[in-house]
Amino acid sequence: MSDIPLILKDFLSYMETIKGKSKNTTHEYYYDLRLFFRFIKMHKGIVDTNCDIESINISHVNIEEIKEITLSDLYSFMSFLSRERDNNSSSRARKVASIRSFFNYITNKAKLLEYNPASELESPKILKRLPRYLNIEESKKLLGSVDGEYKERDYAILTLFLNCGLRLSELVNININRIRNDTLTVVGKGDKERVIYLNNACIKAIDAYLKVRPNEGLKDKNALFISERKQRISTKTVQYIVKKYLTAAGLDTERYSTHKLRHTAATLMYKHGNVDIRALQEILGHESISTTEIYTHVDSQKLKNALDNNPLSQLSPDDDKNS
Repeated sequence: MSDIPLILKDFLSYMETIKGKSKNTTHEYYYDLRLFFRFIKMHKGIVDTNCDIESINISHVNIEEIKEITLSDLYSFMSFLSRERDNNSSSRARKVASIRSFFNYITNKAKLLEYNPASELESPKILKRLPRYLNIEESKKLLGSVDGEYKERDYAILTLFLNCGLRLSELVNININRIRNDTLTVVGKGDKERVIYLNNACIKAIDAYLKVRPNEGLKDKNALFISERKQRISTKTVQYIVKKYLTAAGLDTERYSTHKLRHTAATLMYKHGNVDIRALQEILGHESISTTEIYTHVDSQKLKNALDNNPLSQLSPDDDKNS
C-alpha cells in the first residue's frame, strides 16, 4: 500500500476500526479502489492512455479530482471491467460495493462531497448458483482416504470441516484454550466470535489428534493444528491436505475444495438435521440470512415431499364426484 493517497487511507482506517471489517476485506477495498483510481486517471487523460494501467501511481489523488467524477465515469469503469478485464458479475458487484462504500464515506462521514455520484450506481445482477457439495457416501469416502504420518491431524481437520461448516481461516486459527467440553469458539468474519457445538465425531477426532499432537518446540503452543515445522498450520497447507485426500478418494478437485466442504456441512445439516434457516445462519456465521437461504434450494426431495404430504394430494376427479 505504498501508493495509497491520504483520503483512501482514512477510508480504509474507518472501515477497519469503526465498521469492524477484517484486514482481508480492507485489502479488497484497497485493491478495488486502486484499480478504480488508476482507470479514472487514464479515462480522464491525466496519464498517457497507452501506459500500463498497473504502473499508474495513485498517491496524489485528492478531493478535487474526486469531485470531478460523475456517474457516467462510474459506468465507464464498469464497462472497462467487463470488456478489458473480463470480470464476471460477482467481481463487478464487489467493486460496485467498494465504490459505493467509499463515496458514502467521503459524502456522509468526511463531509467532503455535496453530491454522491455513486448513489445511483446499480450493481450487476448476480445469478446465484447452487452450492456444490459432497453427498454422504462421498463424504465417508473422503474421510476413509486419510492415511499417513499425520493421519490423526488430517482426519480431525476434515471432520471439523464436514461437521461444523468452518471457514478455512476459522479452522487454522482454532486455539486449544477455546475448546471447552463439547463447544468450540471461533473467530469469523469481522472478528466476530461464535460458539459451535461439537458432535461426537468431532470430539473423538480432536481427542485422537491431541494424543499425538507435538508439545515440544512449538512456535505457537496454543494453536490446535500444528504443521510439520512445529508452527500453526497455514491455509495453504490445509488446502494441500484437502486436495490430496480428495484425489485419494477419487473425487474431482476441480469441483471440490475446502470451501465446498463448508457447503457440504451446511447442506447435510439442512437436509438431515431438521435445522431451521436461522439456526443454520448462526452455525455458519453468516451476517445476512440471504446468504444462508441458498441452502434451502438444494433439496428438491423436500419440495417433492411437501407437495406429496398436502392433505389434498391423494384426491382424484372421481373422488370429488362421489363425495
